[in-house]
Parts: sequence; structure tokens; C-alpha cells
Amino acid sequence: MSTHAKRERLLLADLLEAVGPDAPTLCEGWNTRDLAAHVVTRERRTDAAAGMLIKQLAARLERVMAEFAEKPYEELIQLIRTGPPRFSPFALKQIDEASNAAEFYIHAEDVRRAQPDWTPREIDPVFANFLWSGLERTARLMGRKAPVGLVLRRPDGRTVVANRGTPVVTVTGEPSELLLFAYGRQSVADVEQDGEKDAIAKLHEAKQLGI
Repeated sequence: MSTHAKRERLLLADLLEAVGPDAPTLCEGWNTRDLAAHVVTRERRTDAAAGMLIKQLAARLERVMAEFAEKPYEELIQLIRTGPPRFSPFALKQIDEASNAAEFYIHAEDVRRAQPDWTPREIDPVFANFLWSGLERTARLMGRKAPVGLVLRRPDGRTVVANRGTPVVTVTGEPSELLLFAYGRQSVADVEQDGEKDAIAKLHEAKQLGI
């Protein structure tokens, strides 16, 4: 496994273990057991994981996730720590890095920021640049259903257009926070928003951001 993905995987596993199986998350309707089952299903049952994108397979996805959720919580944590099996596409380093580093970061924040006593995590510059590079590639996909125009901006002025609609809202923050915002975690992302008041309100409340 590659450096970023491996580190984020272990941080997510440690966090899930620390808060226990019944802690809340930012994923609507999911506690930490559900989130752990989701992660394991995504890596170990790609046949079912397709249900995240294909409606016809959604029932199968829910069934497989429920089966994993019934396993001992400690077993789920260990499955996350040990990583995908050899036959999984995520076992390939390039796919692991491209697909899992940001995924695990976001889910760790789903756990961290749902707790009443959460504290911000310091992101090193190398990982911040890595997240920004990924956001540059996926911003148009994440923001395609935004109800207004959406521009994401780093504090140093670098920007990426996530949606070309009008009026335009410019969201400024560190790459890790912009990533959370773009993936539908607007309410917890530490960002500044500049634009018309009504447009900002629509964007803040939008359910369409992310996949």
C-alpha cells in the first residue's frame, strides 16, 4: 500500500476503535459500526459496492453491508487495518493511493467531527498538496449538481472551478477543508464563503454535493 493511503487507513482504524461501535458519524443514519461495514464492503465485496452508484444493485449492497455489520466490531477494525485482499482492485498501489487516501481521510473526519469534544487535525503540507491535486481532478464531478456556481480556492490563491453556474460562490480554505466541503460536509468544513447571501445559503444546504 502507498504512503498516504496506508497512513490514512491506520488512522481511520485507530479512530473507529477508540470511539467504539455505537458512536455517531456525519454519515446520515450510520453509526461507527455501519461506517466500518461500509469500508470493508467497498474493499472486499466490489460486486456489492457497485450499488453505491447503480440503483439496481442498491439492495444487494445493503444486504452485504448488513452481513458485515453483524460481525464482531473488533473483526471489522482488523479487516480495515489489514487492507484489501489480493483480488481486490484496491490491492494495486496506484488504485489504493488514488481511491483510498482521500476516502479514508474523509471518513475519519466523519467520525472525528461527529464527536462532541473533537479537535482539528493538523495536515502536513505534502498531504495537503496531494489532496488538492485530487480535488483539481474531481471538482467538476463533485460540484456538478451544485445549485449555484462554485469556485474552490486555497489561501494562496490557487483555484479550481467546481461548477460554472451563476451566481458564483467562492469557497476558501485549506485543501483538506475544501475536500470535505466538496464531498457534502459543508456544515463542518472550516472555510469562508464569498458571494450573494442567498447563494451561500443554497450552497450550504445543498444535498447534491459529492457523489
